[in-house]
This record gives sequence, C-alpha cells and structure tokens, in this order.
Amino acid sequence: MSTTPRCPSCRRFLTLDTLRCPTCRTDVGYQVIDRAFHPLRDDRIVIDGVTWYACSQREWGCNWLVREDAPAGRCISCRLTRTRPPSDDTIALEKLATTEEAKRRLLLQLADLGLPIVPWDVEPGGLGFDLLSSRSDGRRVIIGHAGGIITIDLAESLDDVREALRVRLGEPYRTMLGHLRHEVGHYFQNVLITDEATWARCRALFGDERESYRDAISRHYATGAPEGWRDSYISEYATMHAWEDFAETFAHYLHICGTLQTAAAIGIHLDAAATDLRDVDVVPRESYRDESVGRLLSDWDWMSQAFNRINRSMGLGDLYPFTISAPVQDKLAFVHELITRAPLTTAEQVALALPDPSDERS
Repeated sequence: MSTTPRCPSCRRFLTLDTLRCPTCRTDVGYQVIDRAFHPLRDDRIVIDGVTWYACSQREWGCNWLVREDAPAGRCISCRLTRTRPPSDDTIALEKLATTEEAKRRLLLQLADLGLPIVPWDVEPGGLGFDLLSSRSDGRRVIIGHAGGIITIDLAESLDDVREALRVRLGEPYRTMLGHLRHEVGHYFQNVLITDEATWARCRALFGDERESYRDAISRHYATGAPEGWRDSYISEYATMHAWEDFAETFAHYLHICGTLQTAAAIGIHLDAAATDLRDVDVVPRESYRDESVGRLLSDWDWMSQAFNRINRSMGLGDLYPFTISAPVQDKLAFVHELITRAPLTTAEQVALALPDPSDERS
C-alpha cells in the first residue's frame, strides 16, 4: 500500500509527519487504514460516516487520527507507549516526539506487511513501548525487549549521543528507527514461530536461543565478534547470540523492504538502456509479498549500490554499509517466509488492536 500521501486540498506531497500543509495551510490528520491525509476542522473529520479525531498527543507532533469508538483519545501508536516521561519534563518530551515519529513509521510498515500487533493493554505479552530518558534523572536506560515491551532511551534521538555510541561500539549504522526495527524483531520471533518444526529450522540458521544470554553478553564484550564473522552474519552484534542474530536479520529485512517500497512509491528505478552496468531494468516494488526472496535481494543489490554511489557523490558514507553473504541470504529467506505467510487483512489488524468491549480490562 502506498506510503506517499498528498495534501487532500492542494495535492502537494506531504511527508508522513506533516501536521499542516506548508502550501495551502490545511490542518491534516493521517488515517492509518486508508494511508491517506484528511483535512481537519475543529480537530475532527467524518470518513465514511465515522468520526475521527486528532490524537490527543498532536501538540507533541502526532498527526494520526483516532476513531470515535477507540478506547482512549490516543491513536494506536501513542496507545502502545506504556511509559513515557512525566508531563513537566518538556525537554524529554521533545525527544519523545522524535522517537514517536520513528515508531509511527515502524508501525506503518508492520501494517503494510500485514503483521499481527496485539497491544500490551489488550493482552498480556502484547506489544508495548517504554520510552525513557537517561538524561532526565541520570539513570542508565537499557535498550531491549522483554515480554512484548520494548525499552528505548530517548537520549539517543540526540545526534551527538547516538554518534558517540556508534563509534564506541564500532557500528557502521545507528538510528532510532533501526533500534525499533531490531527490538520488534525479538517480539515477532516469538509471535511468528509457533511450532517446533519451524523453531528447529530457525535454530539451524541462527543458533539455539536457549543458550545462556548472560554468558553470550560477557563473551561478546570480552572478545568481540569472531574472525571472519562477515561470512555468516549481517553485523558484529548479530554474532553475540541467536536472539540477536534473528533480530538483526529481521531489522535488515525491514530496512530493505522499507527502502524499496519508498523507491517504488516515488518512481525511482534503474534503466538498463541508460547505462552499461546491467542488462535489465531494475524496478522496485511496493510489496514483495508475492515475490521470491531472490527477486527482493536482487533488486536490493542493484538499488543499494546506486544509493551508495549517490551518498558518496555527496561526500557521505554508504547508505547501506553492509554485505549480504550467502548464509545471510538464507536467514533473510527464512524471515521473508515467516512474514509473507503471516499477512492479515486491514480489518483483522484493526480487530486485534481494539480491546473486546466485553472484556473487563477495557
């Protein structure tokens, strides 16, 4: 489904975080179901007979709409935030707004892929986010996932903090969206793998997730990644433990699909007639659900080379500074299979996201 919406009044292209069209000054809200912006009047809009309201977190940058029968005045993305800084911590809330923007982009991609999301307040073990700031009280925030809850340090929305950590950890790439994609990989590993045969295949590719995680952490930070790790892993961090290998691979699958989807939506493709670098055109697709992983990775190989060359012409590092070896391709194929066999319809996704009215917890 297209993620390149336009202003409902003047048809200008709008980025996904737009609150007001910069050309015609129309206040707009984004409706996740139809992936489109709608004009707001008095912070509301009627769509197909149903009233939608602006999210109560609009003052902090959220432009998503809330259906009239939703259980709270917050959109589904904001509702998934279980813990956030207190209302008087305005500095942390500014960083929260940046992180929430990345989270909305993540959730929109998960919805496009048809993945099931059960919120933490609907079912135990459901997906939720604790968005905390180590800058608020000086206490360390450990980024991670446990029992469906993803914890993120809002301080990493600061470029200098994130870059310092990237350099110290020897990472080629570190973004808030990357963190979210990695951590949600932990969540979906347990959601999408539901039988022993699939777990056995997963362990054959990524290793046994039942091995001691504490020992793996100690070993990784004491000795680093094993020599020749690039032959079998997408990143150094993936070498630490089977859990991390799966999550890193899942995140890269989202990187690849998301970037190709954007390229397709704005009409970027590679014309074989314009160069002698290839014999056939490369035309990215908005969805690879019905395509083989081979087609996905072939398109990505060509497109990522082009993106890297563009970055270098601006004096920047590669957009995608990773090598996809044959074993990593096999791991991505496994993730591709899990995701493409899981798709839900939009109606099914909405039903999962809303609590049962007969449930006392709602």
